[in-house]
This record gives sequence, structure tokens and C-alpha cells, in this order.
Amino acid sequence: MPAQTIKVRSREREQLIDITAEVARRLRETGAREGICYLYVQHTTAGLTINESADPDVARDMLHVLRRLAPRHDADYRHGEGNTDAHVKSSLMGTSLSIPFSDGELLLGRWQGIFLCEFDGPRERQIVMMIR
Repeated sequence: MPAQTIKVRSREREQLIDITAEVARRLRETGAREGICYLYVQHTTAGLTINESADPDVARDMLHVLRRLAPRHDADYRHGEGNTDAHVKSSLMGTSLSIPFSDGELLLGRWQGIFLCEFDGPRERQIVMMIR
């Protein structure tokens, strides 16, 4: 199956955007019944993660902790674009996911959702989705 591109538009500089429904919809459209759904974000200041999607406070808390680990401004940052923190956060979260599926459905846990992690928005992001 050829790769697909999922485009996601963020509205804030830092934001966790639940993309579970879009990924599930696209998976169903492929007609694939069993395998692995690979997701890869093509950016150095964004990431992907799976975490709780039922309570929005989880995403808020995750961003809070990441801001403490990599504050936006630091006198020792040398990268001239002023987004070093976004690069660090992207590396901490990772840029790819592998999600098994069966009977055409993602095998996520009850509370799990798939999130695009925006760290340098607002902007449009591209996620490559491959089914194997």
C-alpha cells in the first residue's frame, strides 16, 4: 500500500493534537485487516506520542513538564532561530509510532489516543502513514 500524508494544522506554539480519529478513518479506508500502522512526522520541531486522550488535563500536564525540561528561552541556547526548545522536545517525544491493528481497527488501549506534538506552531504539519 502506498504511503499517505496526513496534514494537521496547529493553532498554538505548543499543542498536543489528537489525531486518532483521522488515523482510524484512513486505516478503514485502506481496507487492510491486520498489520502495523506506521506514522512518521516530517519535522524537527514536532513529534508523535500515544497517551491518554480521555482527560485533556493529561496533555496540558505533559506540555507543562516538557516546558520545565526545555524552557523556551535559555541564555546558553545558540541556535539562531530561537526554537531550540522545540527541537529538544521533538527529540524527547520521538518522530514515529508503530501501532498494530486487527479486524481493520487500531489496537489502542481503552484510554489511548495518538497525538501530534506541536512545539513550534502555529503551522501545518505532515505525517506520513504507511500500512504493512
